[in-house]
Amino acid sequence: MIDIKNVSFQRKGRMILQELEWETKNGQQWIVLGRNGSGKTTLLELLMGYQFPTTGQVHVLGHRYGRADVREVRKEIGYIGQSLMEKMALRDPVWEIVATGANAYLRLYEQVDEQIRERVQENLQFVGLEHLADQPLGVCSQGERKKILLARALMGEPKLLIMDEPCSGLDLYEREKWLMDLSNLGKRDVSIVYVTHHLEEIIPIFTHVALLEGGRFIAAGPKHEVLTESNLSQTYGMPVSIDWMDERPWVRVKMKH
Repeated sequence: MIDIKNVSFQRKGRMILQELEWETKNGQQWIVLGRNGSGKTTLLELLMGYQFPTTGQVHVLGHRYGRADVREVRKEIGYIGQSLMEKMALRDPVWEIVATGANAYLRLYEQVDEQIRERVQENLQFVGLEHLADQPLGVCSQGERKKILLARALMGEPKLLIMDEPCSGLDLYEREKWLMDLSNLGKRDVSIVYVTHHLEEIIPIFTHVALLEGGRFIAAGPKHEVLTESNLSQTYGMPVSIDWMDERPWVRVKMKH
C-alpha cells in the first residue's frame, strides 16, 4: 500500500522529516502518533502527493510519486481533515456534500445521475445520517460533519483512507459515536492511515502504530509491540504509563512525588 524509502523533507532550511523508512501492507490499519511539530502533517502531504521529498522515494498504491500522475492516484485516496471541512459551503445540502466525493470536487458542477444519488443514500445510511440528506451542512453538529466527511470519502471507493485528527473538537459522546462508525469500516476493503494525538482513539480495528518524534520514526509496527512505556515516553518527552482496556490503550503521565 505505502512504501517510503529513505525519505527526508526540508523546508526553508529546516529538516522536517529525516531518513524515513516505512512500509504498510494490505489489511493493515495504521495509527500515526507524535507531538506537535513532529512531522505528521508533512508525512500526510507526502502520501497525497501535495509535497515531494527532498530525498528518497514515496510509493503509494503501487505508484511512485515523481513518475505517476498524482491526480489519478488521489482518486484512489479518501481524505478526512479539518482543512477539507473548511472548504465546504455551509449552505449546501448534506447530500450534495457527500456526492462531491464521487469525483473529488468541492462543489457540484453537473447533474447528478441516479446511481450516484443511490450511493449517497447508502453512505449516509452507513454513518446513520440519512435523515439529514436535505439539511444544509451549516445546521449539522461537529460530530455530524465529521461523519458527513466520512460518507463523502467513501463515495470514491478509496483503497486508502487518510484521516487527520478526525476527532478533534468532538466531545466524549460524539467521539465515541464517531469511533463506532469507524469500526464498521472493517467490513470494507480499505486501508487506513489515522493521525491523532490521543491513544484512546486506537480502537481494535487498528493493527499497527508508527511513532514520530523530531521527524524520525521511533518505532513502527504491530501496536502491542510499539506502544510500550519506553517508546511513548520518548515520543512525548515525559514519563508515561499505559494500560489496555477493551483492547484500547489508555495513557497516564507518571507524576513525580
